[in-house]
Amino acid sequence: MTTPTITMPPGLARRRIEQLGDRVRLCDVYDEHGAPIYHDLAANDGFEVQEIVRAVRAVPGAVLDLAAGSGRFTFPLLALGRPVTALDLSEDMLGLLRGRLRAAPARLRAGCTVVHADMAGFDLGTSFPTIVLGTTSLSLLDSAGRRRLFRSVAEHLAPGGQFLFTVLERGDAAGPDEQVDRVAGLSGTRYDVHDHWPAGAASRVVTIIPAEPAPGPVYACTDVVGITDVAAAEQELAEVSLRITERRSLTPSANRHHVTLLKAVHAG
Repeated sequence: MTTPTITMPPGLARRRIEQLGDRVRLCDVYDEHGAPIYHDLAANDGFEVQEIVRAVRAVPGAVLDLAAGSGRFTFPLLALGRPVTALDLSEDMLGLLRGRLRAAPARLRAGCTVVHADMAGFDLGTSFPTIVLGTTSLSLLDSAGRRRLFRSVAEHLAPGGQFLFTVLERGDAAGPDEQVDRVAGLSGTRYDVHDHWPAGAASRVVTIIPAEPAPGPVYACTDVVGITDVAAAEQELAEVSLRITERRSLTPSANRHHVTLLKAVHAG
């Protein structure tokens, strides 16, 4: 696994980091320092989960949870009684998932297979009635990575199966380049989440900084996230004979973060 290059974020996030001075330790969102922070925020955020779980109910059988992280979707899917294969590239995120599984009831532990692999090209030697990619994780890949992902999905999707994923598009073209939201994690810790996303840009920079840092080192997580749209995803899916059959907006189209849940199936 290649160690990501971490650079100083732009805008208000940069200004805040400079105010905190040499206390700041920049980290990636998914490394040993960033993963617990991301998990703290994600564990307190139910967005997408209910909609994806409802869609999974429609098709019986096992589920492949791509970019599973610490289990934001994995555990609700296990609670349905489904066998779940949880795949992620970050060992730090999977370490959190394994820790949660150890503390979970035996029936949930027995239903989960954890796989360290890259969603942009994997070979599990089996097929799944449902494949899930939530949390708009598609944005983590560039065009070449998305094509490898979709090829792997097509190879692993069972006949009659469904691929459920979300796409994030910017809906407020006239809005500011940067938005800062104060969000509480499951632990009660509050974070300032900076989203630097100029309209029309090919990428956005997400930075998470504790709102009320304790004495000592302050870990500021930052990541450059690619931008895609529904039209591009639809075209790339068609290249591997997958077609979108359902689409549903999970947020208003004029929102800064316009999220669409898509369902794709084999075209044949």
